[in-house]
Amino acid sequence: MIYQFRSKAGPDVIMLADLTQRIFDALGRPLEPRGILTVEKLPTLIASLETAVLRDLEERSKSHGNKSGDNQKPTDRLGQRAYPFLELMKQAKNKGEPVLWGV
Repeated sequence: MIYQFRSKAGPDVIMLADLTQRIFDALGRPLEPRGILTVEKLPTLIASLETAVLRDLEERSKSHGNKSGDNQKPTDRLGQRAYPFLELMKQAKNKGEPVLWGV
């Protein structure tokens, strides 16, 4: 399934279900086919996602440090994949607009 997130504050963000579920798990919210992230909740949700990104980065650096002779970069980093959505939430917060999906 594909989710399209919209806000008057910025460009639409389109994500596949696996990434969307991972982000909503980090936000502590159930993923529904339709919904809204209200302006009042955006600061808390932004902080939650930023914390999850940092935690993911720390876990990857620890597991990467445990591998000897492996020079491959970690793939599927949460921060890299969630960046457009995080930026949309920040723009929405700054302009006082909600983020909608499934409408």
